[in-house]
Amino acid sequence: MKHTLLPLVFALTSQAILQGSPLIIQTSKAGDRLRPQDAIATASDEAIRIQLDPSNRHQTIAGFGASFTESSAWNLAALRADQRDEVLNDLFNPDSGLGYSLTRTHINSSDYSLGHYSYVEPGDLALESFSISEDQKGFSGDENAEVEGIPLDDASFDLLQMIQAAQAVPGADFEILASPWSPPSWMKDGEHKEMTGGFLKKDTDANGRKIYWDAWAHYFVKYLEAYTSEGVEMWAISPQNEPGHAESASWDTCKWTADEQREFIAEYLGPVLKEAGYIDPENLEAGLKLFIFDHNKYDLLEFGTTVLSDPEAAQYIYGTAFHWYSINYTGETDHRGDDLEELTSRFPGTQLLHTESSIDIHAHAPIGQYWDPMNRDWTGGRFTPFSQYAVDMITDLNSGAIGYIDWCVVLSTTGGPNPYNNFNSAAVLVDPYQQDFLYTPIFYLLGHFSKYVRPDAERISLAAELPANVHATAFQNTDGSIVAVVFNGNEEAVEIAVEADGEASLSHLDGNAVQTIVFSATE
Repeated sequence: MKHTLLPLVFALTSQAILQGSPLIIQTSKAGDRLRPQDAIATASDEAIRIQLDPSNRHQTIAGFGASFTESSAWNLAALRADQRDEVLNDLFNPDSGLGYSLTRTHINSSDYSLGHYSYVEPGDLALESFSISEDQKGFSGDENAEVEGIPLDDASFDLLQMIQAAQAVPGADFEILASPWSPPSWMKDGEHKEMTGGFLKKDTDANGRKIYWDAWAHYFVKYLEAYTSEGVEMWAISPQNEPGHAESASWDTCKWTADEQREFIAEYLGPVLKEAGYIDPENLEAGLKLFIFDHNKYDLLEFGTTVLSDPEAAQYIYGTAFHWYSINYTGETDHRGDDLEELTSRFPGTQLLHTESSIDIHAHAPIGQYWDPMNRDWTGGRFTPFSQYAVDMITDLNSGAIGYIDWCVVLSTTGGPNPYNNFNSAAVLVDPYQQDFLYTPIFYLLGHFSKYVRPDAERISLAAELPANVHATAFQNTDGSIVAVVFNGNEEAVEIAVEADGEASLSHLDGNAVQTIVFSATE
């Protein structure tokens, strides 16, 4: 069965953008999906004029993409081999697909695993039993009630195999950040159920060292070594996913205060990673990157300031990771770009990285919901998902973020499997009963960045008087091509005139639409 949206077709690849008129690509509420647009001959006096300035450069881009999870692997396992190949190619091939370049995965189980698991036997502080077999053993069908009775085309296809299959896509070149949702339960106190809530035990040895903190630091090294042995080298880690979300969660969590994370990095994780050769405090660009926080922007400034103010911890820290889930916290959307800029103002050199965003799925309208202003998040704030994503990406990038990672790369058309009643949407949705799949609007929106703004591009300045609900950002790739991304969140179309190095692009930008404009490298 063919998937319900048209197959992804790119008439022009990034390599084909050489000389001639700028390339204009649009995705819109009206139905465009990364569709090339014709330029207009002249612009009216009302046109929005955007002047790009390649001489004024900002942060270097690491990439764009989404996250490998066990639930994503299960959905791909339900597809035929040729369908899995098609989906992965459309996600990771830089020529015929989106060219995802930055991804994330979980250490131990996460909220998008089929159940709780870790990599060591209970009580094994020496970590002698460490094994990532849980990430590669495949699926039995009895993991939880959600998956029971659903046949899989390849039950051996698991999290590790998914990452390796993505690596095997022609031209694929992506980095991975790994984060734990929880240590094993036997390492924790105060849980309210398995691997949920609580905190890492603080028992000390005769020298005053925290026994479990030390073991947990070495756990990261074991994980990095195990994945490297399977041909998967991690680009970065964070010490904890959402360290402030523990008391009320129903899935894997672990509480860390900012002071505790500062101490853990300064006295345990940092020195252990340095000793193992993963981090060189004298050259943080080389080797593994360590990102702190990994939680909502609302608390980023306070948490980040506490940790980065300690030079013993800061010497190991490459950057601060964050999520978007608090942007509607006050009932009105605030993408908190000021907080991002303030953190880098206080701590020049620290990198910012968006590592998670998602929305609850409306299974009856998985495509239409992206244009529906009645969506609600956990705070009760209303938003239109496509608009919220577009503005969040542009705000984060204009505020210094080096990349943007969405949550699960693939889920089911009902937002699962998830044993915690927490059903999200994703860029790719699979119907495991029908062996069918579709691409949601976020797939195409991410492609406006991942396909055309490549790793090591630099964000460049732009000058424009943008009306309300129109947002823009711009970059220069290492091949010299210049890329602008413009989003129009209004119902009415506008004209835009984008100029770079004396070359102009004139176009109609539809209402509720995003355009990527690519200027070829000049000789």
